[in-house]
Amino acid sequence: MRNVIAASFIAIFCLAGTARADQDDVKWIAQCMKDNQEAKVDASVIQKYCSCMNEKMSSNESQSITQWEKTHPAERAACDKESGWK
Repeated sequence: MRNVIAASFIAIFCLAGTARADQDDVKWIAQCMKDNQEAKVDASVIQKYCSCMNEKMSSNESQSITQWEKTHPAERAACDKESGWK
C-alpha cells in the first residue's frame, strides 16, 4: 500500500506540473497521505482528498491537513465528496 501511495503521489505531481504545488503543498499532501495510509480506500482517493483539502487551506496555514480538517467540517465534507471517499 505504501508503494501505491508513493507512486500515486509522484505521478500526480508529475502530471500536474502547472499546478500551484510548491514545496509546502508537497509536504502537507505527503503528510496527509501518510496519515491516511491505513484507510480502507484506494490511494488515488486519498491523494484527491488530500489535494482538495490542501487547496482549501490558506497558503499561510501552519496546521497539517489532518489537524485542519478537524476544525473545518464543511471543507472536509466537500473534499470527501469530490474525492469519492466513502
